Amino acid sequence: MPIFRPFRGVRPSDDYVEIFPTHPLDNFSQEEINRKAQVDSSYIQMIKPYVVSKSKDVDRNLRKIRTNFEELLEEKKLVQDHSSYYLYQQFLPNKTVFRGLLGLASVEDFRNGKIKKHESTLTNKKEELAYYLEKVNIQAEPVLLTYMANPKVELLMNHEEKNVPILNYLDDSGIRHKIWKIDNRLKMQQFKEVLEQIDSFYIVDGHHRIGSTALNAKNMQERNKKHTGTEHYNFVYSFIVSNQSIKIHDYNRLLQDLNGLTEKQFLKKIEKNFLVHEKGETPYFPSQKFHISMYLGGKFYSLHVKHDLRKKQSEMNDLDHFLLEEFIIKDILGIEDPKTTDKITYIKGNSSIQGIMSIKEKVDSGEFKVGFGIYPLSFNDLLKVSDKNIKMPPKCTYIEPKLVTALVMYDMKQG
Repeated sequence: MPIFRPFRGVRPSDDYVEIFPTHPLDNFSQEEINRKAQVDSSYIQMIKPYVVSKSKDVDRNLRKIRTNFEELLEEKKLVQDHSSYYLYQQFLPNKTVFRGLLGLASVEDFRNGKIKKHESTLTNKKEELAYYLEKVNIQAEPVLLTYMANPKVELLMNHEEKNVPILNYLDDSGIRHKIWKIDNRLKMQQFKEVLEQIDSFYIVDGHHRIGSTALNAKNMQERNKKHTGTEHYNFVYSFIVSNQSIKIHDYNRLLQDLNGLTEKQFLKKIEKNFLVHEKGETPYFPSQKFHISMYLGGKFYSLHVKHDLRKKQSEMNDLDHFLLEEFIIKDILGIEDPKTTDKITYIKGNSSIQGIMSIKEKVDSGEFKVGFGIYPLSFNDLLKVSDKNIKMPPKCTYIEPKLVTALVMYDMKQG
């Protein structure tokens, strides 16, 4: 069983609930970040020295973030709870509801396979985030973990929902966020006992965050001669939800060039492993696994993985993201390591034609030469690649719920 423990959450006080939190920074342009950094007592203003500052003294900028954080605590704009679990629920405008528990997972469980991953990580990004954690000691956005639904956990959450939440926040996209603090000793023990029945957690979003936390923990352990494994740096802030409370969307690819090939030559090489059907100007969203959408030269194409290749890969890795990477991105476009190249841009989809049209817009702008839309990974395939420890390319899934940053934070100095 993986560890999932309570923690002393740091959250905005009642007067600042609508000011402090934010959507993840990668949702915003630099111009938007600059504007949001001007809002007093907001999270983005707190981390302004890192995301806006023109100073090249990174260590100084990171120390300033920590100082800003501690000043907000002193001013009571942020409050720190006693050790607690938190029930967190999202209500979307389309009536979809996601819910789960906020707490701490162990990086040791990540290392020993009790927390299972399905994606590779980008090395530079992981190192950068680990350095940030070392200097700032704040985790503001949880890793999203899933598990097979347990009726006992659901029952405890049902009971908790009857109480008054400590936070009830409507964000600017129309999503309502509710949080209940679970700090009663008996309740915490009940949750602990049922959570101990879960065999494994699966990472569904946040591979870089958990990877960087594990890297930071390794670096800290090497310097700490009295390391015990219970230090605050050994834990990653997490949101655990059952498989009934997630939705997996497509994560698509844009490529800058065709590796010196003409469009005609490129299509010819693809035909070795894929059946290519031209769709013209008609947008094509892949209808099922083994079908990939491609936009090239103002036209849409459907690429169907040939049966011989499916059969050959069935006992190894037959997922569309891997097939695209191995037999087009590597073999034809000559990109040996997608984790480190700057020739690939990843673009989020939403399981609809909208994501495909975003690919078209980017390619038509001239910034990219070709784009690929990939059918969303199924939950069973997610478990399959995680259980078999199959190495997937970076950014294979875009998964809901998407979490708001800094509704509740984990202070790695105070636990």
